[in-house]
Amino acid sequence: NIPEALPIGTLSEQPGIALGGFASVAPGAPNEAVFVRGQPDGLQLRKTFAVSEADQGKGDYVGNLTLDFTNAGANPLQRTEFYVSTGGAAPVHATDMTLYTGFDWYRDGKATFTDVNWFNESSIPLTGIELRAAQNFYEQKSDKISWAASKNQYFVNIVAVTSGDPGNSVWARRLDLLHGGDAEKKVFGIEGALGLPGFRLEPGQTKSWTFRIYAGPKDLGRLSKLGQGEQEVMNFGIFKWVSEILLYSMNALYGLLGNFAAAIIALTIIIKALLWPLQNKATDSMRRMAALSPKMTELREKYKDDPTKMNQELMKLYKDYGVNPFSGCIPILIQIPIFFGFYSMLGTAIELRNSSFLWVKDLSQPDTVGHILGFPINILPILMALTMVWQMHITPKTGDAVQQRIFMFMPLIFILFAYNFASALSLYWTTQNLISILQLYVTRNKPLPELEKKSVTQKKALEAGKGKKRRSGA
Repeated sequence: NIPEALPIGTLSEQPGIALGGFASVAPGAPNEAVFVRGQPDGLQLRKTFAVSEADQGKGDYVGNLTLDFTNAGANPLQRTEFYVSTGGAAPVHATDMTLYTGFDWYRDGKATFTDVNWFNESSIPLTGIELRAAQNFYEQKSDKISWAASKNQYFVNIVAVTSGDPGNSVWARRLDLLHGGDAEKKVFGIEGALGLPGFRLEPGQTKSWTFRIYAGPKDLGRLSKLGQGEQEVMNFGIFKWVSEILLYSMNALYGLLGNFAAAIIALTIIIKALLWPLQNKATDSMRRMAALSPKMTELREKYKDDPTKMNQELMKLYKDYGVNPFSGCIPILIQIPIFFGFYSMLGTAIELRNSSFLWVKDLSQPDTVGHILGFPINILPILMALTMVWQMHITPKTGDAVQQRIFMFMPLIFILFAYNFASALSLYWTTQNLISILQLYVTRNKPLPELEKKSVTQKKALEAGKGKKRRSGA
């Protein structure tokens, strides 16, 4: 928790305003802490915090909170909605990406994510037209809400309903924090709460809820075992299954190698080995395109005033010679989900925190070695872009304008994604670039293939087949 936020498990009748007046009483077991509060109308509140006796110091980061509301008066009592705080979260580092700090909630198999940027005003770029004013609070009404959480890059507080009525609302607010006393540098934290429905109590009746509180690292294995979809706080996105496979594989390799940088490099080599045949096939296709380039140039020159006719003739040319103009892009398209799987996984993997590699002090952070005019100098993303340019330089030129434009912009796009991101991502992509370059050097010195029209090739194959039949008959 952070001082600006309510502690985890705080009760509120209004979100963000603590319900005080609780007194500590003797617990019923050594692993419990009990607090009670009486109200003039006869309502008795009892809060029991407990840790599992089975934990025995293992550090499972799990505790339980039981709330008991008892009508000790002579008249029926009606209570409106109340809130249980998820505590607060603040960035681990002042330079953390703001999307890491946020508030999540889960209902009916689906998680909803809100980071601190949500509270900003929204406008149409370059126009100044405001779409939405800045927001002070995030509030949502729903039903069957299982849990709510506040989180940063590595850690999360989750309050999950395990017995009693599920939540029917959530609430969060952004916290303006100062870092190192620098009032000019804004650092944002967040706090939130899970709303529970109101209830009616007859005299002598008790209404109870039990919550599981997880306050620990964003560890996929631990979160998956909790059993209510808590692993969704990892927010791996549309390539979730890729991220999960990569994370489990990286951890398995770390178990063998004892170093996360070595595990990432080994995982990259394994991925490239699996894709090696596909890359060879794509390279062969690009070489066929390169051999076809003079004929393509002739067609473009011949039909330069008639783009429709030119495209028709190019398609016919590809068909006649059995060339697929887009096959060279297939390895890149396949690696895009892998890249974004790594992107989602490496940025929040608690395992990488403080893991070093050569000059890199923390693989989960940019590998900044200095600044020029306030701009950070990150070595691995620069190496990544340079290896992409190198790879593009030695890749066979297909003559296809679309593919060449894609290749031209790829280094710029990737460095924008990776420059201020976890350096582990640039380590992965630089390693795979170097392996691809090696693969290209192995094949680049082969002579260009001699192309024949598909009809001629098919005719030769047919004649060869007839010759085999005659020889076998003889």
